[in-house]
Amino acid sequence: MTASALLAQHDAVVAALAAVPDDPTVYSAIDDESLLTLARIAARQQQLVTTNAALIAGEIARRSAPQLGSTGLAQRLGHRTPQELVRVTTGSTKREATTAVRVGQLVGSPESPPWLAPVGGAVIDRELSVAHAEAIRNGLGEPTIDVSVEMLREAAASLCAIAPSIDADRLYQLARQHRDAIDEAGIADRERRQRAQRSLRFRKLSDGMSQLNWTLDPESAAIVGELFDRATSPRRGGPRFVNPDDVATSEAVLGDDRTTEQLASDVFIELLRQGAHADSSQLLGTGAPVLRVLIAGKAADARDGHGHIEGQSSPISIETVERIACGATVEPIEFDDTGGVINLGREQRLYSRRQRIALAARDGGCMWGDCERPPSWCEAHHTKFWARDGGSTDLDDGILLCRYHHLLAHNNGWEIVHKDGVYYLIPPRDIDPQQRAIPMRTKSAALRELLSV
Repeated sequence: MTASALLAQHDAVVAALAAVPDDPTVYSAIDDESLLTLARIAARQQQLVTTNAALIAGEIARRSAPQLGSTGLAQRLGHRTPQELVRVTTGSTKREATTAVRVGQLVGSPESPPWLAPVGGAVIDRELSVAHAEAIRNGLGEPTIDVSVEMLREAAASLCAIAPSIDADRLYQLARQHRDAIDEAGIADRERRQRAQRSLRFRKLSDGMSQLNWTLDPESAAIVGELFDRATSPRRGGPRFVNPDDVATSEAVLGDDRTTEQLASDVFIELLRQGAHADSSQLLGTGAPVLRVLIAGKAADARDGHGHIEGQSSPISIETVERIACGATVEPIEFDDTGGVINLGREQRLYSRRQRIALAARDGGCMWGDCERPPSWCEAHHTKFWARDGGSTDLDDGILLCRYHHLLAHNNGWEIVHKDGVYYLIPPRDIDPQQRAIPMRTKSAALRELLSV
C-alpha cells in the first residue's frame, strides 16, 4: 500500500469519527441498553485507534534503533529516544508513548520476546488491545532457569484467549497468577525482581504542583507503611495508648485541621528534611535541602510583587519569600531588569559554582526545544566554543544543555547563537538546508515574567 493511500484511509477514519454527534443531549435521550452498546462500540473504536498508534510507534522505534546512532529518525530530529519523539509528535503523555512503543515493538520486530509472539499476533489481528497486551507482558515477566520460553508462550496464548472478556487490570492479576503457578520454586527470584523494580519518580504537573510516584518492594513497603501508620493511625481509628505522651500525641493528631493526606505529606517532608540534615552521606552536597528563591531586586526592595522557587513554575507571594528566607537552607538570587548577573571573563574555562547557580536561575533547565531536564542534569555549554571561537566563560556565552543535547550540539553540527538577549538554535544543513534560526525559550518561569514586564 502506498503512503498516500494509507494516509487517505486514516483521514477517512478521522472524518467519520468527527461526524459523530458530540451533543450530550443526544446521548441523554437514548435508553440504557443503547447507551451501554455505544460504550462497547466506543471501546472497540479506541482499541483500534490505539493499536494503529502502537504499530506506528513501533516503526518509529525501529527507525530510531540505537545501532543507527545519530542517523536514527528520533536522533536526527533532536530527540533522545523514540518514546520522546512519539510523545512530542502525538501530544501524548510519557507513559502512553512508552506503552505504544513497547507494544508496537512486539509486532514484527527481531528483538520481540519469543514468548510474547501470541500477544503480538493478537495485536495485529485486532483481537487484543494495547492495554491488554501490556498487562500480559508485565504480568508474565521473563523466562528463568525454572520457567522456559515455551511455558511462558503457552501462558500468553491462554491469556490472549480470555482477554476480550475481562478488563486489563484483572488480566494483569491473572497473568501474575499464571506466573506464580508455574514458578512456585522461584520465590527468591521473584523477590529479587520485585526489589529491582523499586523506584521513586518525581514529576511536575501542569498546574504547578508536583507528584512522587513511589513503587515499593514488599520489604520497603513494610517500613514506609509502619511510618505512615504511626503518623496517621489516630485519624484512621488506630490504637489508643495508656502512655500519657502517646495519648497527647493522638489527641493532637485528631484535633489537627489538616486532612489525613496533608498530615502524612507534612510528616514525610519533615522526616526527609531531618534525615538529610542528620546524615547526607548518600547525597551530593551536605546538609539539609537548599531552596533557591528567585526574585527581582526591585520587588525585594519594595516588598511588593512575588518570587519563584527555582525549578518551580508557580509564583510565591512576597510574604512566602520572606518566610522561606528566614531559614538557614535558603539562597536568595536577585535579578536586575535585564536579567544580567555576573561575568568572569576568560580567566577560567569552566563555569564557577556561582555562575552555574546563575545559569540555572536564568535558563531553568536544558534550553533545547521541549527538553524537560532540570538544571541539576545539565552542563554549561559555551555558545562560542572555547577552543574554536575563542569564547569566554561569561554568562552571555553560556547556556544550559543536558548531556544528550550537549553532545548533539557538538557532534551533529548544531549551533547556538546569542543575539539581542535571545538564544537561537541553528540546525545543520541536512536537517534544514536554509538553517532557519529556532528561538530557545528559557524554562525559568521567574525570568520569563521578569522580562515580560
